[in-house]
Amino acid sequence: MELYPHSKRITQQYYFAYPQGCFAYPRDRFAYPQDRFAYNHKMLTRFHVEIMHLVLDDLFSQRALKKVIAANLGQDRLRGQIGHHEYHFDHNAFHKSYAYIEEQRALTISSLISNDVHAAWSAFGRLIHTAQDFYAHSNYINLWLACQPQGALHPSDVDPLSPDLINSPELRSGKVYLRELLTFIPLLRTFGMAVLPRDAHGWMNLDSPERGPNFPYAFQAALKRTRIEFEKTTNDLPEHLLTRFTGQ
Repeated sequence: MELYPHSKRITQQYYFAYPQGCFAYPRDRFAYPQDRFAYNHKMLTRFHVEIMHLVLDDLFSQRALKKVIAANLGQDRLRGQIGHHEYHFDHNAFHKSYAYIEEQRALTISSLISNDVHAAWSAFGRLIHTAQDFYAHSNYINLWLACQPQGALHPSDVDPLSPDLINSPELRSGKVYLRELLTFIPLLRTFGMAVLPRDAHGWMNLDSPERGPNFPYAFQAALKRTRIEFEKTTNDLPEHLLTRFTGQ
């Protein structure tokens, strides 16, 4: 089933921006040399924030966006990391994560109807966090690049919702192992990485530029997906609810 049939129209209209502190990688470098880079447990906060500002600054009031950002970042607190693979598309929890996104979308809309705008903003922030994490926590970007006949394209060309890849049996996301806790201890980080299986989130993630040249693709896909999720959430809202939601 094609989850987002209208996404191609949206992504082609959208723009490109490099993440701060990042640069354009050469076209022939789309291997994934994660082995030599430090481990990041989650997409770095500043990139989530940057994505939201790039996409949502012109769509939300400052007050509304502040609440959306707070809820988005709240997903990476400790209580959101333990036992909640669906918040981050971790551990191959694809169906649970898709269900969680739709649950938060329904909560966004029902909260707007009941005039609880703060709950709506929070639910939307949680929704887009999960959507953004899909590209940093799965091998979607690697699969997309491998399908390009001319090799790596510009990051702005990435399709964030290719139906063939979304439904591919080769799609995987990093598994979270208890031994991964060792990577949080600086003196044990190298040892912790050495004992982690290669399907672990610690090896698979694209959470920051240090993770290799595929990071700009993950960033760009998350950027486009954030806009897609906003449009999917708001397309059928009556004008008064849209105004209430955006705070403008």
